Amino acid sequence: MFHKEGHTIILIFLTAVIGDILLLEYFLDDGFLKIFLQLLSLSILVLILQFFRNPKRKTKLNKNHIISPVDGKVVNIERVYEKEYFKDERIIISIFMSPLNVHVTRYPISGVINYSKYHPGEYLVAWHPKSSEKNERTTIVVENKIFGEILYRQIAGAVARRIVNYAEVGQKVVQGEDAGFIKFGSRVDVFVPVDRKINVKLNQQLKGGEDVIVES
Repeated sequence: MFHKEGHTIILIFLTAVIGDILLLEYFLDDGFLKIFLQLLSLSILVLILQFFRNPKRKTKLNKNHIISPVDGKVVNIERVYEKEYFKDERIIISIFMSPLNVHVTRYPISGVINYSKYHPGEYLVAWHPKSSEKNERTTIVVENKIFGEILYRQIAGAVARRIVNYAEVGQKVVQGEDAGFIKFGSRVDVFVPVDRKINVKLNQQLKGGEDVIVES
């Protein structure tokens, strides 16, 4: 199953690869070079297909848990001052996604969207400390009765050039459901209250929609 954000790109690459293979078959005489170029085209298509895959996740709805919004590796856990929305101290959990990870963003809790804003910006590598403030990004705040408001931020990386965000202010959302997509290498930061139990550690690999990152 592939994410809807990839359907057009997949169709374009599929058509291009089929055309490339046929042209090489009929117009290139060098057998070794022909096979090499055909396999290269197929490899690129496979990479595109795996990038836009959208596997089903078995989210166990739990109002006392914040789940990972994305697949990836935990690259930062620290107490910071969040200056865009809360303007106070929060615990940030940063999750880096390589181009090989699933890039679907999922809602970390069920609740109501109180804030959703897009920020244009630069394209520093996603693990750069300043990428959360300088890169192209979206900031979303979801509220429920247990955690109050939590904030997650989709951040574009050096390769990513488009962030897709489905969250709209006033919308009621369900934990684990599709919240958006970031195309090619990126990062998501989650800001949570300082008095909550952090359930992950640095360098831990997470599965979006399933792994619990914070407990009430």
